[in-house]
Amino acid sequence: MKVSEFQQLIKDLYFHQDFDRGIEKSFLWLVEEIGELASNVKSKMINKKEIGDEMADIVAWICSLANLFEIELEEALFRKYPNKCIKCDSNPCRCNHSKL
Repeated sequence: MKVSEFQQLIKDLYFHQDFDRGIEKSFLWLVEEIGELASNVKSKMINKKEIGDEMADIVAWICSLANLFEIELEEALFRKYPNKCIKCDSNPCRCNHSKL
């Protein structure tokens, strides 16, 4: 499934609820899901299914927010990540700009 197809699915399923909830409350739901992912990641008992479920929830909430902002997420992703590093123009990245 393409990102655009998933975004449309989320819009079809939940847009009326997301619209009524609004941007700020929808964003808080996203943050809550990120917190749940963080709890799973730092757990001593890693459960890949639970981590995958939380990641799926996060992507769904990102799509909900994109729908509320009327942003085509697939286009935004490709614009930001055009199949190469935007700093060194290489794939894979050779500039190490993302090191912590």
